[in-house]
Amino acid sequence: MNTPYDTLDAWIDAHFDDEVGFLQALVRVPTDTPPGNNAPHARRTAELLAQMGYSAEAYPVPEAEVRAYGLQSITNLIVRRPYGAPGSGPVVALNAHGDVVPPGDGWTHDPYGAEIADGKLYGRAAAVSKSDFASFTFAVRALESLNLPLKGGVELHFTYDEEFGGELGPGWLLAQALTKPDLLIAAGFSYQVVTAHNGCLQMEVTLHGTASHAAYPHTGVDALQAANKLLTALYAHNEVLRTRRSQVTGITHPYLNVGRIEGGSNTNVVPGKVVLKLDRRMIPEEDSAAVEAEVRQLIESTVAQSPGIRLEIRRLVLANSLKPLPGNRVLVEAIQRHGQAVFGEPIPESGTPLYTDVRLYGERGVPAVIYGAGPRTVLESNAKRADEQLVLEDLRCATKVVARTLFDLLRA
Repeated sequence: MNTPYDTLDAWIDAHFDDEVGFLQALVRVPTDTPPGNNAPHARRTAELLAQMGYSAEAYPVPEAEVRAYGLQSITNLIVRRPYGAPGSGPVVALNAHGDVVPPGDGWTHDPYGAEIADGKLYGRAAAVSKSDFASFTFAVRALESLNLPLKGGVELHFTYDEEFGGELGPGWLLAQALTKPDLLIAAGFSYQVVTAHNGCLQMEVTLHGTASHAAYPHTGVDALQAANKLLTALYAHNEVLRTRRSQVTGITHPYLNVGRIEGGSNTNVVPGKVVLKLDRRMIPEEDSAAVEAEVRQLIESTVAQSPGIRLEIRRLVLANSLKPLPGNRVLVEAIQRHGQAVFGEPIPESGTPLYTDVRLYGERGVPAVIYGAGPRTVLESNAKRADEQLVLEDLRCATKVVARTLFDLLRA
């Protein structure tokens, strides 16, 4: 005798070609961020959802806010699917982001071609996280195909500001009181169910010296020499950070990285200005305000050793870590149970050193997990690298796991 789980699996298998086609259509609409002109992708997503009978509420973020943020356009989407009487059960949100870093060089497949080869779909955002636009949408469709009594509801949150921190994506929807779900499953990137992640502080540090002709260096103040001292101090600080060990599986210790350096005007000019952009990853046990104060003090004390240098520090991003909330156990246990049944292997619970916009739900008291289509590790998918790819069988299996989990949570 077939169980509801068998029926869900069979529906997903029968409609899997449609699911892959939906994902291909999404990958073929570029969402490079920057520049971040992502409203066209939201419109296309809404059109495709309408063809399935789903009405997507479109919430454009005001242009002035988007431009001030350094992007061009953001329209976030919510699809609401209520079941039973209001308040009869939990509202489960499923969130995936459509924005993605630019493709870069080195591709052997068209980054927006959505080509399929050897059981894999290639393209920017194929794995992270347009894949979960597809897995979440088709999991809900499978759930509703059962025609069994349900209670509570599902919301699909398709947002476009994960790469810049999420404040104009989920953060904007939550701040506008457009949603307040009881539980959240957010787009995944591994077989694990992730319940915690690192925080991130990003800063821009500008060292102002005095430019001068290289033949008369004594008439200038070399900002690059000051920057060299600062770089040495920043990277030496990593030896301290390595001693701060996290107790969360999958997360090791904090780390500081300088990802961009700009400065100087010509080879025969003493550099009068150097700009550094740094990234400080914070483990869940750290306090973000204390971390920022520590980094600022280190920068200020080091630069003070270079006379004539004027210092500017600007915070770019301050993203708190995701800490597990007790209410997430119902999500963790259901995903682990069905993940093992579908994939045939245990699904571990872990943290990740990445940071995501899931923290914004957690900060508002919404128990959350990260789970969806993806490989065993982020590196396997080439996420944010050339030839990003998604194993289609992983998409199929993740869709089944999410559909089964939703049934457990919402069955009447």
